[in-house]
Amino acid sequence: MLKDRFIRQADLVPQSRLAELSITVIGVGAIGRNVALQLAAIGARRLQLIDFDHIDETNITTQGYWRQDLGLPKVAALGRTLTAIEPRLQLDLVPDRFRPQQPTGDVVFCCVDSIETRAAIWRGLKDRTQFWADGRMRGEVLRMLVAVDEVSRQHYATALFSAGEAQSGACTAQSTIYAATIAAGLLLHQFARWLRGVEIDRDVSFNLLASDLAHVA
Repeated sequence: MLKDRFIRQADLVPQSRLAELSITVIGVGAIGRNVALQLAAIGARRLQLIDFDHIDETNITTQGYWRQDLGLPKVAALGRTLTAIEPRLQLDLVPDRFRPQQPTGDVVFCCVDSIETRAAIWRGLKDRTQFWADGRMRGEVLRMLVAVDEVSRQHYATALFSAGEAQSGACTAQSTIYAATIAAGLLLHQFARWLRGVEIDRDVSFNLLASDLAHVA
């Protein structure tokens, strides 16, 4: 048994840098739940979860929640799982919608399913976060956006098109657990690059059906 559970990722995820950060995940559905699980696994110390929703039957299939959690607030059920991964994890569970006055972390993963909600959250947090990540999914088409500096922030603003320009329906109207897991992994990859001081890709799109990966550095 390894004495240091982080030894195999030591060169990829600097624990000293990670330990300095508080992290917020807004929306713990398909992508957000998987982001939070991976953050706990790689060694996040302080994690805040914000989501007003409760678990229903479809969340077992597409988001990975457990049947025994049916009816529970998502943040409560996910918090219990995260504590099982890392008992020392400091959790702040917010079973509510994001509100601009809500204190948030240095790092924010925005994993909501509405472009209007994304835009509202961005307006409230764009000047309060060091690392911003936005995961989007429709069926087997994924898009991951990251903003960490002036260039990437300006690019991100161009991705906040109006609701009228978006496809109809929530982005999770068609979703699968495997697509959500891939999207979360790609977001965490950009986060790890940022922790190491490696240049990030500010906009990555992945069409799973076409096996087509495109990115904007």
